[in-house]
Amino acid sequence: MPTIAIVGRPNVGKSAIFNRLAGRKIAIVHDQPGVTRDRISAPCKTTTIPCDIVDTGGIGATLDDGFAEQVAFEVDIAIATCNVILFVVDAHEGLTPIDLALGQKLRKAKATVLLIINKVDHDKHEASWAEFSRLGLGTGIAISAEHGRQFYLLNDAIDAAIAPFADETSPEEKQPEGMRIAIVGKPNAGKSSLANAILHDQRTIVSEVAGTTRDAIDLPCTFQKEHFTLIDTAGLRPRSRRDTSVEVFSAMRTEKAIRRADLTLLVIDLAAGITAQDRKIAQLILAEEKPCLIVLNKFDLYHPGAKRKARIEDATEHVRRELFFLDYAPFVIVSAKENEAVEQVLKQSLRIRNESRKIPGTGQLNRILQAAIEKTPPPIDSKLGNKRMKLYYATIAKDRTSEIVPVPTYILFLNDKALLKDSYKQYLTHQLREAHPAPGIPTLFSPRSRERRDLSSNTFAEKGHWSFMISEIDLSASITGERAY
Repeated sequence: MPTIAIVGRPNVGKSAIFNRLAGRKIAIVHDQPGVTRDRISAPCKTTTIPCDIVDTGGIGATLDDGFAEQVAFEVDIAIATCNVILFVVDAHEGLTPIDLALGQKLRKAKATVLLIINKVDHDKHEASWAEFSRLGLGTGIAISAEHGRQFYLLNDAIDAAIAPFADETSPEEKQPEGMRIAIVGKPNAGKSSLANAILHDQRTIVSEVAGTTRDAIDLPCTFQKEHFTLIDTAGLRPRSRRDTSVEVFSAMRTEKAIRRADLTLLVIDLAAGITAQDRKIAQLILAEEKPCLIVLNKFDLYHPGAKRKARIEDATEHVRRELFFLDYAPFVIVSAKENEAVEQVLKQSLRIRNESRKIPGTGQLNRILQAAIEKTPPPIDSKLGNKRMKLYYATIAKDRTSEIVPVPTYILFLNDKALLKDSYKQYLTHQLREAHPAPGIPTLFSPRSRERRDLSSNTFAEKGHWSFMISEIDLSASITGERAY
């Protein structure tokens, strides 16, 4: 499939053009120069001929963030691998020495170069862009990415430029998206290093400076003939420490990435230990009810002088103690920098997906819960009339069972849902996991109050709210070893 790279100096509107072509807001758009650093790619939604578009960081300006060289390297890769280049300039600021230098470089490129004159918001601005003809790249296409002005001209020009390449590939050859895996964690935990190690490519910029990644970047990959989409995200800092609007937008993109992912990788800097911010991110994953795999990174820096077995045992104890509430999530211990055990990340991701699809049947579910209740009956609640919770029957909601990584919700029909306390819910969770293991998958209960007479109602049954009914357990009898039906 043809590839379009969008290049230019900082703050000329590259990301705004990228978002319009992609049909959705993917790249962060901000007045601050140098917001985009990594290459971001997406399918183009506005052209007739299918193609991929790549947004790149601004090059040629003097930025104080220390990433100018790495950003320029990323742009060079995009230029070398694309079929068409959109060279974006700013009509308001006019032709600059940086534009002239970039134009000279792009004239030597093998790819077709289209000069895009952005920020032409009104007809009166058109006279100001004649000077760009000095670039030697034609008269250019005047558009306004912010207002969508004359974007049809840009789409037509792209279609004409990529037409010779359209026959080389077919839409059917495009790699499936596969399982979406969001890589999340606090800043400088090694998320981008992990993504690069999995991909065997320096696909995202890596630096010791916290907050290097700003956009949520979709990275397709293949492992054991399975397709994945890794989503490298910006590190999440505490809300009180997000001191710029760019960082706020980055955090919003990360949270959105968690919601759209099939599986989340919680990356922990093992050398620094699990912090309060790590726990907050873990709680966010838990609140979103997402499957999770914990990645304990930087193992090479974790007590390097101790024996390996002792280090692993200590790390295991540490993660289970500090993230006790995320006990459904398995973990892997890796060193992305040293490429140690990185393949285990996708191996365990596949295991989580495969095990999640073994959803228990309704009959099996009811037998597991019935045995658990008989083993340890729920307590009597003196505040609710000395009543005890009674389970009439249980079933499984169908709303999330068709997902790539299914997360079933177990619906419990009880005499009074207020009688199901958190401690007993936790007990049922452990019993269900013990009888039917599903590593990485949260256990979700949806208790509902029902009177016994409601359960025999034909109307209720006809609505399809249940498919298997078990006998109510008379707990006063079961305590003595007897069962009443």
